[in-house]
Amino acid sequence: MLVKTSKGTKEFRAIWMEHGVVNLIDQRLLPNKFRIVSVGTYKEMARAIRDMTVRGAPSIGAAAAYGMALAWQKGVDLKTAAKTIRATRPTAHDLFYAVNLMLTRCDEDLVKVADDYADGIVEMCRRIGENGAKLIKNGDRILTHCNAGALATVDLGTALAPMRIAKRQGKKMFIYVDETRPRLQGSKLTSWELLNEGIEHAIISDNAAGHFMKDSVDLVIVGADRVARNGDFANKIGTYSKAVLAKENGVPFYVAAPVSTFDFFTKSGKDIVIEERSEDEVLCIGNCRVAPKGSRALNPCFDVTPSKYVKRFITDKGIFRPGKFETLVPR
Repeated sequence: MLVKTSKGTKEFRAIWMEHGVVNLIDQRLLPNKFRIVSVGTYKEMARAIRDMTVRGAPSIGAAAAYGMALAWQKGVDLKTAAKTIRATRPTAHDLFYAVNLMLTRCDEDLVKVADDYADGIVEMCRRIGENGAKLIKNGDRILTHCNAGALATVDLGTALAPMRIAKRQGKKMFIYVDETRPRLQGSKLTSWELLNEGIEHAIISDNAAGHFMKDSVDLVIVGADRVARNGDFANKIGTYSKAVLAKENGVPFYVAAPVSTFDFFTKSGKDIVIEERSEDEVLCIGNCRVAPKGSRALNPCFDVTPSKYVKRFITDKGIFRPGKFETLVPR
């Protein structure tokens, strides 16, 4: 991804391994501070996944792969490391996909396997971008929710990849960026990426999406954290309501996701585990409590959108109707 620094614009990945340690862009500090943190053990990586130093399903998958590589590098029992890493976040499928892959290839150099896994994510995102850019017309107005950009996917993005590729093709577009409460990944992270990329955009409050969808949005593109076999999918909380609004207003609703996000062992959205996060994310803004003492909060991190609301899935293997994933299923 392009990052503007005091020394000029430079390309970065969200996560990479170098000299025996894994480097991460600390996403908790953006957009106010750009900082790279280094992780040297699988336990530190598990902590980084849990506290959302690294976030976004594909980036979490890469982090899990690198966490396993760190364990292998230090001679730690891989099954012990796998158990710790799997316990960090329950919804994103890429995390489990990556851990399982590393276990099946434990007789190889796992640093190289993890590097190849991260490179593979970037390549998948490039293909998603090329496939999705075909759906974007010059002058389109696009709404997106949460952050499904390079930060969430090592590089390029899933939902943002088609926008990046379309821009490089010379197309102009305008992006409505949902702020995405309660952690504000849209207003903090997606806007930061678009600003660095030079793509015109505006941040909107989550509850303004319906207002703009009535006559100012041409299509919606979001990412996904887990896609069930029938096309139901989990994504950041608030995605379901955007899908319903899009259907009501006749706006095409697209989901961009790599093959690693598809869970072919989960039949439908009813079987997807939804992560519950700390009440403080809702009750407080930063370190300031805004809710009255004594009030509680419910804080599901994700919701499940039924496949009937999805027009197409944009994948690295092509564009598919919901539930028509036969060619993606591992043989």
